[in-house]
Amino acid sequence: MNPKPTPEEILQQIGAIYSMEKGTLSTLRQTPRGRACNFQRWEDGRNRSEYIRPEQVPLVEENLKAFEQFQTLIDLYVQAVSARTREERLAGVKKKRPTRTSSSPRAPKSKA
Repeated sequence: MNPKPTPEEILQQIGAIYSMEKGTLSTLRQTPRGRACNFQRWEDGRNRSEYIRPEQVPLVEENLKAFEQFQTLIDLYVQAVSARTREERLAGVKKKRPTRTSSSPRAPKSKA
């Protein structure tokens, strides 16, 4: 069974990712040197498209996989920090009995 990683361990894994790209890679054609692709991404409020030469395709694919790993690690980090925060919050809370409040808006009369 795998123990859940701590937020600090997840941050170390995130810090180990040095290159990544967000976008999609589509094959345009097969050449004798390999696949020629089109790389599309959202940048500066616009969809950008870039031709990727066959020799660059493996590098772009690796960068796209690194981005997917980054997204997965970010989700794990949020879950781990949320769980720890929730545990800390609930550990300090004792069940309290609600105090009874009077339905009368006036202060009680003193007995003299």
